[in-house]
Amino acid sequence: MNETPKINHSWRILRRILVGVAILATLIAIFYTEEDWRGKRDWDKCKRELEAKGMVLDWDKFIPPPVPDDQNFFKASKKIGFSFVHSRNDAEAEFYAKQPRFKWDPLEKTNTFSVFHTTNAGPVVVAAITVISPGSGTVESTTNRLVLKFNDPAAQREAGELIQNTIGRSANGSQGFKFSEFQFSNLAPAQIILQADPPPSVTELENLISVDTITNIGHLRVEATGSRGNYQVLLTGVRITAAADYLKWSDQFAPDFNEIRKALKRPYARIDCDYSQPYAIQYPNFVTMRSLVQTLAQRAQCYLLLGQPEKALNELTLLNDSCRILQAAPTGKPMTLVASMINVAIASVYASTIAYGLEMHFWREPQIAALQEQLKNINLPPLVAESFREMPVSSARTLETITPTVLAERYFYYHAPTNVWQKLSDPRYALLKFLPRGWVYQNMKCDTELDQYWSAGFDLDNNLVLPREAEAGTKEVEQAIQHPRPWNIWARFAIPNFTKAVQTTARNQTQVNEGQIACALERYHLAHSEYPETLDALVPQFIEKLPHDIIGGQPLHYRRTELPSSDSGAASGKFLLYSVGWNETDDGGQVVLKKDGSEDRENGDWVWKN
Repeated sequence: MNETPKINHSWRILRRILVGVAILATLIAIFYTEEDWRGKRDWDKCKRELEAKGMVLDWDKFIPPPVPDDQNFFKASKKIGFSFVHSRNDAEAEFYAKQPRFKWDPLEKTNTFSVFHTTNAGPVVVAAITVISPGSGTVESTTNRLVLKFNDPAAQREAGELIQNTIGRSANGSQGFKFSEFQFSNLAPAQIILQADPPPSVTELENLISVDTITNIGHLRVEATGSRGNYQVLLTGVRITAAADYLKWSDQFAPDFNEIRKALKRPYARIDCDYSQPYAIQYPNFVTMRSLVQTLAQRAQCYLLLGQPEKALNELTLLNDSCRILQAAPTGKPMTLVASMINVAIASVYASTIAYGLEMHFWREPQIAALQEQLKNINLPPLVAESFREMPVSSARTLETITPTVLAERYFYYHAPTNVWQKLSDPRYALLKFLPRGWVYQNMKCDTELDQYWSAGFDLDNNLVLPREAEAGTKEVEQAIQHPRPWNIWARFAIPNFTKAVQTTARNQTQVNEGQIACALERYHLAHSEYPETLDALVPQFIEKLPHDIIGGQPLHYRRTELPSSDSGAASGKFLLYSVGWNETDDGGQVVLKKDGSEDRENGDWVWKN
């Protein structure tokens, strides 16, 4: 008899719960419907406004057209295709691992770079010093023997030059290696006969033979030998490789380099993949590109050290031509920011290697003219600007077509994914996985609007980079994504550091432009044994048109800093060539260094090394 009221009471509670659940479900449905409608409406309005301003937001227009296989770099051979295409997932990586690859690809387990080491030599005797009293006999200087008076003001310079010539010239490779002109194991020590009374101390002798450039490869030390008045000069802390040894080792890749040269004769570079989904597009293997470029640059340096500039030019030409792999010929689309910035970095390696040869006066007229022509054809800002232009379109297509689950996984892919529990306990994951579709459209709107700020950093019509505008855009974006909001989730992790990208592009393009002028100056120098008073003297014989400073648009600053030696008549001299740099201020050619000794790219001028 008492069970009926209990059942009725339980049923009333259950009914209330079911009604509450139904009401909650209805409210959630209304909320999702409302937010989906609102988000789609806002995105459509934003899209119409941006397209009215000339912006292209249709991803299909960025998909490169098919090209004939026999005209496509990536189809030149399976070896080319597998080595220069990045695999996007584990299945592809496993597949590619079974394919033939270039031996110098650092992703290959049998990579031969892993067994190449610089020589760590013990102390090397580079000179012998014999101290004699003045008037103790007549000794004449020869090619490898120098007679000096200790108190002669020119003694330090002459002793330093002799030791430098004995050790030979060196180069710092882009992979951290150091290369020398000579085999240190075969060095013939120089002889220094020093007239001094009283005999100098060891410290005074070390000051006498100090050579600034030696610090690149080791340190000089003087120590007494067994007999009185006799000393030897030791080069210690040497970790260097002879140029001939590195070339001999890297010659094993010559067949691969030749295959790449042959493939690059094809006019197109289009990876064959599905371009309809931006996040699934395959792109060039940037690690392989870096390895290729660094190896070629180092081989060029070694050829220059050995007095073979034509072979060095051959390596640098391949280095420069390899950029077409990244530039997606013939359309230059799609151009990812990563690909464009790798291209920017390669241009710096290329220009720096040219600068080394010019600084050491290794290049001759035919090679300089060829390099100058190659430098003239490098124009980095349009490619980087194109990647900026494509980013919001790529993001919009991705957000519009990707499922919430995949979107959540991609978010945590970029934010150190952990275990499932930690994902579920993070509100960002739940927000991405279960957010209304309208919020996805709001994220598309936010990301696309923020990406517009970066176009102000480039003035492509006048070939200029605008630092203040780029920095102003950065501040606007930072303020917009400073606090997490449902509509800026994507922008907070997808938008890169645009200001740094613009600054690096400007710096490296300036290096390229200065390189053009430096080549013309060296050609003038070879013809006249001096540098000109003004850059106008280079036109038109040595350069068709002087490139302007892409920061501000004014002529690059130039002046001679050292005139040819009047007594020797040697083809000497120095010059200063620089851009006003990121601060847009003429600091007189001053380079500002950070505490760690690296160049401060934001302050000071951008100076060509000479």
